Amino acid sequence: MRLTFTKMHGLGNDFVVLDRISQRFRLDEELIKQLADRHLGIGCDQVLVVEIPQSPEADFRYRIFNCDGSEVEHCGNGARCFAKFVRDQQLTGKRRIKVETAKGMIEIRVTRSNLYCVNMGQPYLVPEEIPFIADQQANVYTLDVDGEQFEIGAVSMGNPHAVLVVEDVDNAPVQSLGPKIEHHSRFPNRVNVGFMQIVNRGLIRLRVFERGVGETMACGTGACAAVVSGITRGLLDKRVKVELPGGTLNIEWGGPGTSLEMIGPAARVFDGEIHI
Repeated sequence: MRLTFTKMHGLGNDFVVLDRISQRFRLDEELIKQLADRHLGIGCDQVLVVEIPQSPEADFRYRIFNCDGSEVEHCGNGARCFAKFVRDQQLTGKRRIKVETAKGMIEIRVTRSNLYCVNMGQPYLVPEEIPFIADQQANVYTLDVDGEQFEIGAVSMGNPHAVLVVEDVDNAPVQSLGPKIEHHSRFPNRVNVGFMQIVNRGLIRLRVFERGVGETMACGTGACAAVVSGITRGLLDKRVKVELPGGTLNIEWGGPGTSLEMIGPAARVFDGEIHI
């Protein structure tokens, strides 16, 4: 069969977006892996799927799959691309879009400058909700990795994140330490790993090793988790600019009990068709 798709990216975090409303296809792990393969397929970090919502309150249902075929709960960069896609495809003309995700309902707003503001919801800090194995909730945990001790923050944005503060993000051990923490036994569902350099109270630099993907050029939920971890540690203010390898996001969080807002761009690269 012929499958139409759109290649998009949010700050270099790239996606293959599939419209499952106007075309029907079998969605399985084999298809996801085939589309995501950078040598034998289209190539992407994640595959995004647009579906008819189950809730009458939602405009769309939005599903996210890593390149290894695993389905994940949330993706901030993907949410912005999703909003641009449904508007570009004239599936909606709304500037406020309510979307079902595996995490729950989110709202995406298109700004006057055509950036995309995503209400990312409230972060989860209780270990059982992340999930993370710990005796009690804390702002900083000590994690043993091959006999070496690392201090991390543990946050869920609907998907789990471990956040380390580093002096120089350019020389952080992302490729060596990232996969070890991703598969650490204290994270039952694996974890995304953020390496955060604090420039000042309103600016951080960040690299993220994503579970099931590896390091990406940007991670929206990772940016939110880093800001949450920095604020709970008393290191950051409530409005923070996050510089990622692919570009900049603006994150705002008023503290526990409030939702985060993320503002950033989304880009359409090309449309295509592939034989399945």
